[in-house]
Amino acid sequence: ESSVIDGRVHIAAGARIINSTIRGPVSIGPDAEIRDAFIGPFSAVGARCSVVSSEVEHSVIMDDSAIRDIPRLEDSLIGSHAEVNRTRRKPRSLQLMVGDHCQIDVE
Repeated sequence: ESSVIDGRVHIAAGARIINSTIRGPVSIGPDAEIRDAFIGPFSAVGARCSVVSSEVEHSVIMDDSAIRDIPRLEDSLIGSHAEVNRTRRKPRSLQLMVGDHCQIDVE
């Protein structure tokens, strides 16, 4: 559908790019779905991942993960079977599960 693919981009078999912009270098894994999204340079989206209504740049998203309604995700590593969702709940709060020796910056 109405998508733009620019630069060195590898799209594996079964991946679907719908109404999105992919600006390489980028690798999209098999059976991934990129919809209404921007995937910027130096990013990799793993097998069976879903990136919907989000922007991702300089990041790696491991297999079977989902990114939904995230305005901008950059310089990040998302593990396998992970979900990153934006909610509209009030009051706003963060729910985090953070591993050892990590840094989180919130604006």
